[in-house]
Formats: sequence, C-alpha cells, structure tokens
Amino acid sequence: MNFGRRALLASLAAHVADAHADAQAEPRTLVFPRDHGAHPAFGIEWWYVTGCLRGDGARDDGPPPFGFQITFFRSRTGLAQGLDSRFAARQLLFAHAALSDVAARRLVHAERLARWNEDVRAAQAAAALDDTRVHIGPWRLARDAAGAYAARVTDDAAGIGLDLTFTPTQPLLLQGDAGFSRKGPLPTNASHYYSQVQMAVRGELARGRSGRSAVQGRAWLDHEWSGSLMPEGAVGWDWIGINLDDGGALTAFRLRDARGGAVWSGGSSRSASGATRIFANGEATFEPLQTWTSPATRATYGVRWRVRCPAGTFEVRALFDAQELDGRGTTGTVYWEGLSALHRVDDHTSNGVRVGWGYLEMTGYAGALRL
Repeated sequence: MNFGRRALLASLAAHVADAHADAQAEPRTLVFPRDHGAHPAFGIEWWYVTGCLRGDGARDDGPPPFGFQITFFRSRTGLAQGLDSRFAARQLLFAHAALSDVAARRLVHAERLARWNEDVRAAQAAAALDDTRVHIGPWRLARDAAGAYAARVTDDAAGIGLDLTFTPTQPLLLQGDAGFSRKGPLPTNASHYYSQVQMAVRGELARGRSGRSAVQGRAWLDHEWSGSLMPEGAVGWDWIGINLDDGGALTAFRLRDARGGAVWSGGSSRSASGATRIFANGEATFEPLQTWTSPATRATYGVRWRVRCPAGTFEVRALFDAQELDGRGTTGTVYWEGLSALHRVDDHTSNGVRVGWGYLEMTGYAGALRL
C-alpha cells in the first residue's frame, strides 16, 4: 500500500472521532431528482447496484451464470473542513466492482479510491449534488433525465469489465417511513434509504481473455446516506435484496451484535401490483442453516439462511460459497457479497420453491465494521 493511500485511509479512520459534525437523518419528504445526488454533509453514503446477468437472448429458466456488484461510496472525513485547498481530503470516494462466475465458482473484484473536495469540476473523482453522477477516473455511474442508469467499470488486472444500462420498470421503493429507515433504538440511528428494484439490464460483459459478450438481466439499486448508521453494540449486518420472479421485491436486514444477536431489524416487501409492507423492528429474523469459512480471512459466514418476515418464511441460498470481497485496500473492510437464490419454505418443507434471485450481504464477520 503506497503512502498516499495510507494517508487517505488514516483520514477515513479519523472520521469516527469527528462524527458529531455529520448531519443526521431525520423524517422528511425526499425530493427527486435532488436526492438521487450526493449528500456531502452526511458521514457515509453509497450507490449500490447488484444483479444477475445472462447471455443476450438466453432463457430465464435456470440459475443465472453471472452476478455483479457495482458500488460507489462517499465518506465525509471530518478533516480540513475550513481549509481552502483542492487537495484537502474533506470527502473520500471509493468504488467496488465484483463479478460472480457461477460455473467457475469464483468471484473477481476490483476497487478504486480517491479524494473529492466537493468540486464537481474535479477530473479525478466527483459526485454531483443534483442527480446521480459519480465517478472515480473512468469508473462511473450516472442517471439520465429519463431515469435510466449507466455504469462502466473496467480493470484489466482483475479481468473484469462491465458496461451496463439499467432501466427502471417500477416506481422507487422508499424504505422505512417514506425513505427514513431506522437502524437502531436511538432516533439518530437511521438513514435515508430508497431502492430501485426490478431494473432491466442490458450491456456488455468482459471476462479476462474471454472477450466481450452481450448480456441482459435484472438489477437492484440502493441509495443510502446517514450520519450514524451503526447503533451501539452492533458489529455488522446481514441484508438481502431479492427481485422476485413474479415482479415483486423483498428486502430484509438485521444489525448484529458480537454474539450474533439482532440489535435491530427491518425490511420491506412489495408485490408486483405495488402493495407495500414495511417491516417493524423484530419482524424480520435471520437463522443460519449452513456456514462457510474463508481460507483467506478465517471469517465464517452463513451461506444458507432461514429468513422469517411478514411476507413469509424463506431460505436464502448462496449459489456458491466463495463470494467474500476483501476491500481493505479502500474501505478497510472485508465482507461477503454474493449472488443467491430465494426459496419460499414452511416448517414442514426442506427444499421449498424458488421464487427469486438477488444478493445476500454480510458485514462484520472478519472484524467489527467501523463507519
């Protein structure tokens, strides 16, 4: 790790000590397109896209051969706020890209990091305030006037290239209370959070020496920003975002303590017709049924879960185990983020019926998460 990167990561660590200066999420009406853009007064923010990819024209009647993640993070460091310098690391931008190859049972990933001083003219890295337009060098995610997103990330060393467009097919899903999502017992433990589910994907995928191929699929986008996301005692979270085969969507999460107990939980379900149910704290539970231990970090993750919530009882099953992402070169964290199947089950059925594809995320298993 070079000196410049060490300095930037030190800046990020220092943000924890200055968290009192961050804006806090409060109940309010989200205003679009402004709230698609960055919120630099808040401590942490991300635009997070996951999805399934198939060959262009392929039938949607089996496990998708590829899953992908593209995430841009913004962190307010709490440093140099009054310093008039383009080199002051007041804000940091990070990006992670990952591709899950189901046949090879292999995840490849790449990452980027840069400082941003809230100057949208900055060439290296910036995040617009009026809509989603965030970039680090050639890596970018942008939303157009019609509401479609375009993402482009490429890394020759990792052998990954994604050039994708995401077209919404449904209205925004405002998580929590009209986009105000509680994450703990204190009113300050909250975020502003919305999802764009069931997005249609088209574009090109590049894999190492395999060349570029046309792909299509379904995607899920989360945009979330907060000043105090983690409640006291929480070390990480478990989260699912699943596009259902019938056009619905299921979100469930829990913030977890060091013993594996739930500090807070929540989520939502939306039917294909648009009927939405927001889960109260305690209504979503996660029970691990099968685990996998990473040979690289020795962290143990649940790769098969029973999730109970007001929408029913489900099993979340990773399509393969080794989907751990080591982001210590940028965000300083290791987490598991993987393509998974959702099965509806009951207490008398072991296999159940598959009802959707999506992503399972688990943080805080390789060490307590610090935001």
